[in-house]
Amino acid sequence: MRKGAKAAVIGSVFAVMVGGAGYGAFNVMSALDGSGGSGTGGPAAVKTGPPSGAEVKEASSKFFAAWEQGDAAKAAAYTNFAQKAQELLAGYRDDAHLTGVKITPGTATGATVPFSVKATVSFEGKSKPFAYDSRLTVVRGETTGKALVDWKPSVVHPELQDGDTLVTGASANPPIEAVDRNNVVLTKEKYPSLGPILDALREKYGDTAGGTAGVELAIHHAAEGAGDTALVTLAKGKAGKLHTTLSASVQAAAEKAVARYAESSVVAVQPSSGEVLAVANHRADGFNAAFQGTLAPGSTMKIITSAMLIDNGVTTMNGPAPCPQTATWQSETFHNLTGLAPNEKASLANSFMRSCNTAFVKLIDEKPLTDESLTTEAQTRFGLGQNNWKTGIPSFDGRVPASGGPNRAANAIGQGEVQMSPLNMASVTATAMTGTFRQPVIVSPKLDDRELATAKGLPGGTSAQLRAMMNLTATSGTAAQVMAGLRGDIGAKTGSAEVDAQSKSNSWFTGYRNNIAAAAMTQQGGHGVDAAGPIVAAVLRTGG
Repeated sequence: MRKGAKAAVIGSVFAVMVGGAGYGAFNVMSALDGSGGSGTGGPAAVKTGPPSGAEVKEASSKFFAAWEQGDAAKAAAYTNFAQKAQELLAGYRDDAHLTGVKITPGTATGATVPFSVKATVSFEGKSKPFAYDSRLTVVRGETTGKALVDWKPSVVHPELQDGDTLVTGASANPPIEAVDRNNVVLTKEKYPSLGPILDALREKYGDTAGGTAGVELAIHHAAEGAGDTALVTLAKGKAGKLHTTLSASVQAAAEKAVARYAESSVVAVQPSSGEVLAVANHRADGFNAAFQGTLAPGSTMKIITSAMLIDNGVTTMNGPAPCPQTATWQSETFHNLTGLAPNEKASLANSFMRSCNTAFVKLIDEKPLTDESLTTEAQTRFGLGQNNWKTGIPSFDGRVPASGGPNRAANAIGQGEVQMSPLNMASVTATAMTGTFRQPVIVSPKLDDRELATAKGLPGGTSAQLRAMMNLTATSGTAAQVMAGLRGDIGAKTGSAEVDAQSKSNSWFTGYRNNIAAAAMTQQGGHGVDAAGPIVAAVLRTGG
């Protein structure tokens, strides 16, 4: 909303509030006056264990009743974080201007109670109904033993997160009508995962796209660069048209593909231009991990590592890259995936297409390589890790730090301290294909005269070798099953990244077909071909 608008801020949970302020005060007073209710003059025994069905019903019913009455303090007292709950519930009434609240609980599943909300939002003589579904969970208070609503901002509305603001007033930015490269209108109703992206585009370009502001109930997100999410429009503004680089057909395929796998993200770019054709996320948190994710990319990183080896004269695609069972670098032993047979006479192309970790670990010890070599390759050839990408919305540029010790070897195989997003890896693939780094964009830089990042790209011979190795991987290597049936100029690289405390690795896959390059990541998706691979293949089937 406009600067200066009053807002109830949903703050981060902090430990001093555990148990709820109201109940904590009650316990203290009971201890002081001896009225614990035990009949012996001492404090009452604190209940433990999960709340019973009766307790769940009573706690949720009292919370709902106080919320309906607009009594924020009373409703908050039935939660385990009363201060934060009261701030948001008061803002629900005073800042969001929501009245006539009617809450209908559904059937509880254990301690979780689904419910529907109907209310009226009113502002400056205009009113509209507002309805949605949410849920809450009842827990045992840690210090009081009482059954309390487990406080989360999403209790009030499922799209609210910590730090967000719920307000009604003049919109912060005029609305936009975003269109794709062929003038097809893009909406979050048709392309659900574009919601946060369209909000971010409105945040940045609403004032320059030629529209006029309206009046709306909206969530103002605390995350930097995240635009408002409009919930109810009381007075329509005039939408300004915003041209994007997206392709509606590729976006539709990306949306459908990520919907098959939880916690998945994919990006497709046009290698000849750097223009983003699609960006899709299927995540519970709504985070645009496709552009802003910061995770180890696993063996997809071997594209950059191979370029480093070739550019520094260590080996070539047909040169030696032995693949032993294990490889040790500075006291740490590295292994290959289970089932990968060793090959002491392997070439770089063979070790690449089979994704042999030990071959790359052994080669990083060769002269003239140093701790900085991989970083230099990533920055100067692929345009990564310099915090200067200007895509049009918030994005991450990748991170390839100069690392010593075991992390030097781990970085080379996409573990250690390396971090990437699907956007970064789609760009890496596009650079490998063409030999030219073209910074990805989702809106033309001509729209706001922003300066794009540059890099010198790859020598022609290096690019040709990377393409050949990626083609081998797609046709007869680890990616062959996923890429089967795709015709034209194709290439791919699989990856899986192990993460501490996860039972399954993160699945990574990047590939190209003709003039489309795409990369995907699925958290806890397993091997590259298990989840991320099918997503990328589905996007590549759209043409190019």
